Amino acid sequence: MPYTSYRRYAEAPILFLIALNVVLYIATLADPDLLYTLGLQPSTWMERPWTLITNLFVHGGLWHIAANMLTLYFFGRYLCMMVGDARFLTLYFLGGIAGNFLYILLSSSNAWVIGASGAIFAIAGALTVMAPKMRVFIFPIPAPLPLWVAVIGGFVVLSFFPNVAWQGHLGGLAIGLAAGYFFKSRKRNMPFFR
Repeated sequence: MPYTSYRRYAEAPILFLIALNVVLYIATLADPDLLYTLGLQPSTWMERPWTLITNLFVHGGLWHIAANMLTLYFFGRYLCMMVGDARFLTLYFLGGIAGNFLYILLSSSNAWVIGASGAIFAIAGALTVMAPKMRVFIFPIPAPLPLWVAVIGGFVVLSFFPNVAWQGHLGGLAIGLAAGYFFKSRKRNMPFFR
């Protein structure tokens, strides 16, 4: 398969996820109550189990969605080409759900959590293990950093911001690192590595 067609194929699930996030972001601008309908609250998640997934698609502001979708696009493209659509999507949702469960366990029961950050940290964690020599640019740092420095540094820095669900980030990152080791151990069976 030529590289250009494989690249387009690898972008399909990422573009779908981004489109869904953008559509729901616009919908929440029109009806802010959707944030509470789709967001996850630890005290009510058992009565509203769908929020374990729907909260991954709503964001609390332009900066929130922009940062998450840019990261999803750039990191997701590479990982999707390495592991394929099905594994990529499985990791995205497992990372997001694991982050949600860690948030439920470690946060206030009356708090709310929204955003795709746990799922995106899962993707970043897996990519860090699978492509340890990859270098990335992180705004506003003018020089490329090793991916692991950007991911771990990003986690640490974001954890000190107010109203950031570091528990969700940690849960997603842990799943991503484990998945990266799993994928790497089976890389001989993946077309990208042949």
